Amino acid sequence: MSSTSRIVYRVGIGLVLIAGVTAIGAIAPRFLKTSNSAVKHLTYTTTLGSLAVTVTENGAVESSNNKEIKCLVQGGSTVLWVIETGTLVKPGDELVRLDQSKIEDKILQQRIVYETALANKITAESDVAVAEISITEYLEGSYREERSLAEKEIFEAEQALRKTELSYDSAVRLTAKGVLKGLQLEGEKFAVDSAKKNLDLKKTKLESLEKYSKEKTMQQLRSTLRAAQAKLASFEASLELEKTRLDREKKQLENCIVRADTAGMVIFPSMAAWKDTPDITEGAAVREQQTLLIIPDVSKMQVKVGIHESKVDRLKVGMPAKVQLQDLVLDGEVSEIAEVTRPAGWWTGNLVKYDTKVAIQPHPGLKPGMSAVVDVVLATHNEVLTIPVAAIVESKNGFSCWVETSEGVRQRMIRLGDTNDEFSVVQDGLAAGDKVILNPLAFVDQAQTLAIQPTDRSVKSDAKRSDSTQVSIRK
Repeated sequence: MSSTSRIVYRVGIGLVLIAGVTAIGAIAPRFLKTSNSAVKHLTYTTTLGSLAVTVTENGAVESSNNKEIKCLVQGGSTVLWVIETGTLVKPGDELVRLDQSKIEDKILQQRIVYETALANKITAESDVAVAEISITEYLEGSYREERSLAEKEIFEAEQALRKTELSYDSAVRLTAKGVLKGLQLEGEKFAVDSAKKNLDLKKTKLESLEKYSKEKTMQQLRSTLRAAQAKLASFEASLELEKTRLDREKKQLENCIVRADTAGMVIFPSMAAWKDTPDITEGAAVREQQTLLIIPDVSKMQVKVGIHESKVDRLKVGMPAKVQLQDLVLDGEVSEIAEVTRPAGWWTGNLVKYDTKVAIQPHPGLKPGMSAVVDVVLATHNEVLTIPVAAIVESKNGFSCWVETSEGVRQRMIRLGDTNDEFSVVQDGLAAGDKVILNPLAFVDQAQTLAIQPTDRSVKSDAKRSDSTQVSIRK
């Protein structure tokens, strides 16, 4: 777009864009004066040519592939030191140093908790081992000892019974011979019965040991073992939890020193147009997951611009574009068009724009944050008849212009095609070589009369003609 100043006259609800003196000078070779030596108005001779309709916006260079350096310290921290923006770094270089004091205190406290949990686990392991040994000790020791003792007592009781039975048999024979009296025989009989009862008692004791005492003792020992094992499992889980917490705190300590994991140029987030994150400074508080720095991939660069809502529907991915960076002009193409508009407000002049990304090829010296002017070619028309918008007046009947003829100035109704803020394509109503009057409102009374007539399309025309577009004419 040229730097030509323009004055927009709104007469009624129609709109006519009047080119300034500089614009007229730019296309002066194509203007013809009237035959009078005193020039009353300027004319434009229509010819066939090419019309390129472009949309021009300002933007900033950025990388399409950025490595974001984030704060990974849980709960955030305070910046003690940060590398300068624009510094070239290699993997392993220190970028940011965060405050470690609070984390070191947490590590000390957590280590105490961890050691306590470790002591509990060791004690529980000992209890489990003791419970397991107790079972083995009972089965291989106490139980066998008690059973052996019971068997010994049964054996002795059987021997005693046998003796009493022999003694009783002898007493029976002696009593039959009259040597012993019946009372003595009864005493021998009582001794046999007593030995039998003693033997039965010993057998019952052994049977009780086998059926009840052993099972009861084993149940108690197994319960003690299971309780010890459950307690051990609890302490092991607690120890694992405390170890995880300790390791996490140690990791937080490591996260206080932020290092580069790739080579490149370090920039602050504000240099990326798509980031609203504030720059970090020494002493600033940063939150967890906040973007601290960015390392852009300079091999994949792009320019992001905002395209007005009236033009965004004409944009297509793959459209060619020209990107001007000071004295450098690069070719590019539209790579992405946002589906949702950015918020509009007083800070944006209430303009509704859609973020559009234009990919550009790598070039030496390209740096993120560089300002750029992007021209996106919306359409190119070849061998078409064009007319300056300064020669057009809109009325309720359509568009008109005034042409110099041999019979004087005459009105022509015209049908327009594609347009921008300087020229429009004429589809019908004019022929090549016609001389149209520029700024007819200033010189033609009929134009002023038509312009003040109401038209339902005036509002739409205003919006259409207020967009920022540029044109290039090639004859």
